[in-house]
Amino acid sequence: MYEVRPIATVVGGHTRVLDDYQGGVRSIIRLHEEYPLETLKGIEEFSHLTVTWRFHLARPEDVQLHARSPRGNTRWPATGTFVHRNHRRPNQLAISYPRLLDVDGSDLHVTDLDAVDGTPVIDLAPYFQQMGPRGGVCQPAWPGEMLDAEYWRNAAERL
Repeated sequence: MYEVRPIATVVGGHTRVLDDYQGGVRSIIRLHEEYPLETLKGIEEFSHLTVTWRFHLARPEDVQLHARSPRGNTRWPATGTFVHRNHRRPNQLAISYPRLLDVDGSDLHVTDLDAVDGTPVIDLAPYFQQMGPRGGVCQPAWPGEMLDAEYWRNAAERL
């Protein structure tokens, strides 16, 4: 068994879980008090973060270990659990790449973090371009169809 403890908490931002309209929302990643401010020294020089967080509102019974169409849309092919990026995964973890706007003590002000208020942050690091994908990125059409139109649409446009 491997124990993982949150290092920070998301404060503000999204107040409910939604599939779309994730863009333009500001939130704070607040480092827990047990971590000295020195652990963030230099992070303000980066434009983006790599944030690992837990779907804390998900339940163990939400996990689905089978192939299914994304968002239940049969226009998209049934794909396995590890081909989806949602709370139905066994460990109910996610990774996001928010833009870092400001650092104020133990508060990292970010935008475009698709986690909700109160989300436990398991880990964070600056995003290094050199650690991103090497070479061309290939994917089927359905992720673009599903995410391009609405996922990062500005939340202020939500009806």
